Amino acid sequence: MRGGLLGGIATASGMALTATSGWLIVRASEQPVILTLLTAIVAVRAFGMARPVFRYWERLTSHDAALAMLAERRTSAYEALVPLTPARLGRRRRSDVLTGVVDDLTDVVDAQVRVAVPVISTAVAGGLAIVLTLLLSLPVGLVMLGLGVAVCLISTLAAHLESRSLPELLAARAEVTRVSELMASQSGELRAVGGWATALGWLDEAHASLDRVTRRISAGRAVAASLFLVAVGAAVAATAVIAQDLAVSTPVKALLVLTPVAVSEAVTPLVDAMRALARARGSEHRIDALLDLAPAVADEAAGADDEAAVADAPAPGDDPGHADDRAAGTRPEQTAYASSDVRARALTASWTDDRTDLAPTDLDVPAGSRVAVTGPNGSGKSTLLAVLARHLDPSGGTYLLGGTDVLHRPLEETRGHIAVVDDETHVFATTLRNNLTLARPDADDAEVGRALRAAGLTDLLEGLPDGLDTTLGSSGRGLSGGERARLGIARAHVSGRPVVLLDEPVAHLDPPTARAVVEDLTRLGSAPGTTGVAGTNAPAQTIIMVTHRDDGADLFDQVLEVRRPSGTMSATTAGGTDLHDSTDHTHDRTNGADRRRR
Repeated sequence: MRGGLLGGIATASGMALTATSGWLIVRASEQPVILTLLTAIVAVRAFGMARPVFRYWERLTSHDAALAMLAERRTSAYEALVPLTPARLGRRRRSDVLTGVVDDLTDVVDAQVRVAVPVISTAVAGGLAIVLTLLLSLPVGLVMLGLGVAVCLISTLAAHLESRSLPELLAARAEVTRVSELMASQSGELRAVGGWATALGWLDEAHASLDRVTRRISAGRAVAASLFLVAVGAAVAATAVIAQDLAVSTPVKALLVLTPVAVSEAVTPLVDAMRALARARGSEHRIDALLDLAPAVADEAAGADDEAAVADAPAPGDDPGHADDRAAGTRPEQTAYASSDVRARALTASWTDDRTDLAPTDLDVPAGSRVAVTGPNGSGKSTLLAVLARHLDPSGGTYLLGGTDVLHRPLEETRGHIAVVDDETHVFATTLRNNLTLARPDADDAEVGRALRAAGLTDLLEGLPDGLDTTLGSSGRGLSGGERARLGIARAHVSGRPVVLLDEPVAHLDPPTARAVVEDLTRLGSAPGTTGVAGTNAPAQTIIMVTHRDDGADLFDQVLEVRRPSGTMSATTAGGTDLHDSTDHTHDRTNGADRRRR
């Protein structure tokens, strides 16, 4: 608001400069006594200096407010996104999420500068111009009032055109981005199968569609800008006709005719303002749709702990020792999980409310065991892993970790007990050491070296020019698929988490490499007293790996076969009968001692 008022003063100063200069030129042509022109001369100088000063002040004020608002909105957006990861955001493209928290937030905040300031400035300056002309001449004042109404109507039309065309523009841009990302990430595969020319055709078609939409939007903006100029020109012409019959001096007539001309400076930015307004509205809608998602995991235990901590806080004047005694007597001491055994009974889960993604499943994994989870696509293997990792709340059943129901423990504590390795291990553009010590920055080089050897990356380490200080990722050395999978395993090993969950880490590897990676995986901390968790003499890690391959099953202690749910949870009929049913199609197969790792 303050920036808009300052902008209005700057715009009004520009309009006053134009009108006063016209009066001064015409009056000076009559060769009056110079003293009669001093006031106008001083006014021209004052308006000429006030215009840039107030414009600069407006820019400082509005941008300072916008940047502060951007920092606040981004902070709140990131805080709202954290509970949504990864379950609610994992199925969205990374580019969509980045667009929401970067570009869309920027567009919303830009409205502070690109919409509010021009609109308020035009309203302030236009209002002053209408009042001035009404005082000098009622007919001319009515013309200026009509110009103001026309500007409002044209602005509304421009905003409508922008809002209607914006979805097409965003869709066309998204298609160009999608095809470009596909060609960049799969260039080798496309060339290998001879599909590069086809992909180029897709890209050309996407760009052509974007060009068509852009030209149509540009035509609409040009029409709106032309209508503004036509309205100003009509106001100037009407004022000139009316001024001929006014009983005022010639300099005043010049001032009245030039006032609508000066208004053009205020209305010209409105075209861009309406474009920014349409973008801000669309961006705000997308941000709300993203941030209003309900978290897939409820952290009720942490909230209860916070409330208990507040209740147990000593009252003013209380003795701290008695307060501690009272706290100990009213709330049991919360401790970390005693072991890493994993048990589930009739566990079910759903990503959405209209279907069951995991049929009732029983799971019994003693601490230090190696379990493979198999099943056809869509059977719920990854859903089971998401529930075990506390990325998704179960729809039914119980999930016990170390004999404790995870729903009764703080979310952060449970996740701190578990390491997760997915099918595409991300390699950060930093050193090998930093890539491995993400979860445990205090891990020393000896622990990192043991993890690399256990994961079968000794040859990689020996071949790096700077050892652990070698930069990986986009700005450094690239890794093969097998090396990336092993890196994820080594990262989980260094983390020291007692439970390791793996979601098809070898899905994209050839069979020999995949088996070698699985062998290295099952070798990690295979028995107490080995280098299993964060160094020597540590308990064995519990390994649960999702895989669609049958080969390598002999390397695991158990194989859990998950079958696709037979039905979905859906709406009920009027009589209360379920339209669908969900039954148990989970089979647990224990391999026996002959499959236990020797």
